[in-house]
Amino acid sequence: MKHLTGIQHLDSDQLNMLLDTAERIKECEEDYAGILQGQCVANLFFEPSTRSRFSFEVAEKRLGAYVLNFQEATSSRQKGESIYDTLKTLEAIGVKAAVIRHSQNGLLDDMHPRIGLALINAGTGNEEHPTQCLLDLLTIKQEFGCFRGLKVAIVGDVHHSRVARSNYYGLTKLGAEVYFAGPPCLNQAGASWVPRGCWYPFDELVEEMDVIMMLRIQHERHEQALTLSKADYHQHYGLTEERARRMKKGAIIMHPAPVNRDVELASTLVEAPQSRIFKQMENGVYVRMAVLYHLLGPAAKRQVQPVNKGAFPLGAFPGT
Repeated sequence: MKHLTGIQHLDSDQLNMLLDTAERIKECEEDYAGILQGQCVANLFFEPSTRSRFSFEVAEKRLGAYVLNFQEATSSRQKGESIYDTLKTLEAIGVKAAVIRHSQNGLLDDMHPRIGLALINAGTGNEEHPTQCLLDLLTIKQEFGCFRGLKVAIVGDVHHSRVARSNYYGLTKLGAEVYFAGPPCLNQAGASWVPRGCWYPFDELVEEMDVIMMLRIQHERHEQALTLSKADYHQHYGLTEERARRMKKGAIIMHPAPVNRDVELASTLVEAPQSRIFKQMENGVYVRMAVLYHLLGPAAKRQVQPVNKGAFPLGAFPGT
């Protein structure tokens, strides 16, 4: 495994491998302590982040890596240096992996063939957020044991959500059925990657779903302000207390966070018994440890490198 830039190009075996590794790390974390001792990992976050930014750092440090946290405001980016040249600089001084969050679509696609260090996508544009998908998959697997036949609703600002896209790819590869709901004014013109026939009114889905995954409104990616008030959005498209009472027995609530309480999700449901929001955050550390292990650890060294570096699709695992 050279890079992790997206879920789209991974197959079910590769997804299960990462999930299995994350589960083993969670069960026997001491076996992985210090496994990246002496290796340097850089976190480059060009957008605000709490969960991804800190869970990556916790994962890196638990594995024993030396961590660099890039600060754009005090870097040569202020002198006009490109992100590519920044990464080549990090590579030249011995950094082995770069975790990148950025608003630009296609950023890593353009760079990964020319970069020697491992690239990990921590969220780019409205394209993908692969480690968020993996931690969501791990949370669902812990709850239900498998994915085949599960019904999952992804609800909200789907068009602008990189989480929604990664989860659609991951869930369907593992056999789940994915449904979408949300405001037409946000989604119908833009979420072209969603297959026809997958959109439903939210109220038609609530009682049938095993997992209801709510999404934040991505105001920072909107060209125009949303005309719906917070109260109207909550009433028409949010998981209200009334809708939650209609959920099937054993169904769970998920959200990538941050949560806008009483907008996409009633505040009382954030820590309700059926909520797995903070479990998702906990699993984020184990998933990111698993990704780093397969990129930089013993698992990476065991993989057979391809003769032709261009023979594998973006994000593929060489030798599997």
